[in-house]
Amino acid sequence: MSRPTPLRPRLAATAPFLAVLAAIAPLLTACGTESAGAGNTVASAAVPPTRAQVDDPGKDGVRITSLTLPSTSPSASPSPTRSYPVSAESLGTDPDTDSEVIAAYEVTNEGAETLTYSVVFTFMSGDGGAVTNQSATVRDVRPGKTVRGTVRAGGLPPGAPRITRAEVLDVTKVPAGEAPAEPGTCPASGIRVSADKGDAAMGLRVVGLHLDNCGTRPYTVEGYPLLELLDDDREPVDGIKILDGSGEITTGAGPDEQPRPVTLRPGESATAGLVWRNTTESGTPVNVPYVRVRAKAGADPVTVTPDLDLGTTGKLGVRPWKKADPR
Repeated sequence: MSRPTPLRPRLAATAPFLAVLAAIAPLLTACGTESAGAGNTVASAAVPPTRAQVDDPGKDGVRITSLTLPSTSPSASPSPTRSYPVSAESLGTDPDTDSEVIAAYEVTNEGAETLTYSVVFTFMSGDGGAVTNQSATVRDVRPGKTVRGTVRAGGLPPGAPRITRAEVLDVTKVPAGEAPAEPGTCPASGIRVSADKGDAAMGLRVVGLHLDNCGTRPYTVEGYPLLELLDDDREPVDGIKILDGSGEITTGAGPDEQPRPVTLRPGESATAGLVWRNTTESGTPVNVPYVRVRAKAGADPVTVTPDLDLGTTGKLGVRPWKKADPR
């Protein structure tokens, strides 16, 4: 009578295989845990910023072409609006763009002369309210040419609304040869003319003109800066009386000073002032976006953009040059 074949040899033969399985089982389990953990890490990590392509007609040859928005989760990605048919494109996690709102723009000169553009961009929240405005200057754009650049919304205070849109708010453009010199540079004339942002209170407007001798020789002016008031097309504005001094407009800007010679040594500066009221009564209000300034007769013209809202007063007071206090 034959005996059943013993099982021990078969088990012995399979023991190494079982040992291998026992050894790798923890590794397989660990791999599964690591994969889940990696998945959780990806889900909780900050989503890279998105670039939204903007279909924007723009203004005066300037338009926004895309808007980069930071995101902290997939639900934070911008959604298209009627003003902005967009196609969102994922960007890399560049530390320079990861937490900033950046608008890319292009400037196209459709005119016949080389122009320098000053552009104000407004960054808005989803309800259309302005969150912040930023400016950019684009110099020496030749006829028929397009220049591209970017502008950043910059740091915002805590609690500021989330930016979702951007638009071109305002554009001014002047002949490149008459544009105020770039900060830190000096024109060939050695004289730099500019205008400040001005001050407005109770309907009284005051804008300062600044004359800097950035050259190597003394420069003398006497009396009042010479002005030409220009409209949106940089054509002369008629019907505005330019007054010597501001006494006929207000006494709040201080007493009128008598003009006298002012000699500026290299590094010295002088100031003058434009004073007006934006009172509006009967008639059509007059706005003067451009003022062509000559420091004195024969000086090179510089076109500044103080945007004079003269109302219906028909008057602009000009205060004489005086030496600025040393800085």
